[in-house]
Amino acid sequence: MSLPPIHQGASADRDPDELDLDEPLRLTAVVHGAVQGVGFRWWTAQRAEELDLVGSAVNNTDGTVGIIAEGPRRAVRDLLQALHGREAPGAVMKVDSHYGPATGEFSAFVTG
Repeated sequence: MSLPPIHQGASADRDPDELDLDEPLRLTAVVHGAVQGVGFRWWTAQRAEELDLVGSAVNNTDGTVGIIAEGPRRAVRDLLQALHGREAPGAVMKVDSHYGPATGEFSAFVTG
């Protein structure tokens, strides 16, 4: 899974006090480490559902897990923080992440 180009309006050059935390965003992430065969996709789906996010978590052939999550900025941010957290199963070594505009592609969070 490759990351899309950076969304110009995401937040890179915006004042944090002016960010709309309810703005719908899309998180695209690639999680590196020992994250396959340890329940990582299931765990990610559970966190996403708790945050009312939609999207997907899939195993990539290179051993990484690809994640797409859409929903309010605050919820997307919380999921990204969880991916880096101690509760994540396996051993997360690195998370490459990117925010972009929500597309409305998903109606639930699925694993594949």
